[in-house]
Amino acid sequence: MQQDRRTFLEGLAVSLSAAVLSGQTRSGDMIFRQLGKTGERVSVIGLGGSHIGRPKEEQEGIRIIRTAIDRGINFMDNCWDYADGKCEVWMGKALRDGYRQKVFLMTKFDGRTKAATARQIDESLQRLQTDHVDLMQYHENIRMEDPDRFFAENGPLEALMEAKKAGKIRFIGFTGHKDPAVHLRMLEVAAQHNFHFDTAQMPINILDASFRSFSHQVAPKVVEQGIALLGMKPLASGAIPQNNIASATQCLHYAMSMPTSVVINGCDSLERLDQAFEAVRTFKPLTQEQLSALTGKTREAALSGKFERFKTSTQFDGTARHPEWMG
Repeated sequence: MQQDRRTFLEGLAVSLSAAVLSGQTRSGDMIFRQLGKTGERVSVIGLGGSHIGRPKEEQEGIRIIRTAIDRGINFMDNCWDYADGKCEVWMGKALRDGYRQKVFLMTKFDGRTKAATARQIDESLQRLQTDHVDLMQYHENIRMEDPDRFFAENGPLEALMEAKKAGKIRFIGFTGHKDPAVHLRMLEVAAQHNFHFDTAQMPINILDASFRSFSHQVAPKVVEQGIALLGMKPLASGAIPQNNIASATQCLHYAMSMPTSVVINGCDSLERLDQAFEAVRTFKPLTQEQLSALTGKTREAALSGKFERFKTSTQFDGTARHPEWMG
């Protein structure tokens, strides 16, 4: 097992030098990286969409979004199903008054049919008050059959390509939080259909390195294929700092040290936003020795999976609780 970790870190170091450090720039309070082969440059921290709906007041959510943009975050995350659409509505209001032009806007859909996908794309555009999103992602690629559904006749890809032709979306990606095997199957099925995803989103955190590891199994393949790696759940939905496994800053530094184009971080308050900017300000890519020390220290906590409940429970599986969303 020790040798496996060492091999993982050695391979990771190669990916880091090629995918992260090359072309990385600092501007003001933010670091910017290349988004795969898209030609876009995005902030290393992205604003997580689900947390935007957590403040009690709409104006507080809008204030968080606009403050993030004013300070340099240009990657906005969202999803058709977050808080029954409230998160997209609030973000749409925040992106008025010229803010939409300052951001790379991403949202996700749950449809598993062409009709459901097309409807959800249009509903998201309406809520977000925009005529297009920069990136649309297939949400919750968490079942082994989900890749087949994506490419099926009258499936989501047909709706996505029509939306792209109509100028409603620019780039296409997929997300998932359950098991790296499902992401690997998506890459295999995509290759069979000669389709290239622009992005792939997955959990990237200190615990992930030791348990059902997307970092280990999936990240090298997407980097090799020129697919932008979008990291999510860098704090394991808060479980890592809340259980004193590692600090929030250590978590963010770890995720930013992976070959990620952007690390999507939930900020439901201005304090959390300040925390993210401080992590960027103090960031230096972790050395192989530092990475090894962090994963070694947290390995025992990781192996049970109890702190990455998005992998081991249905708590985070919205499409499992609401199969009607899939169409």
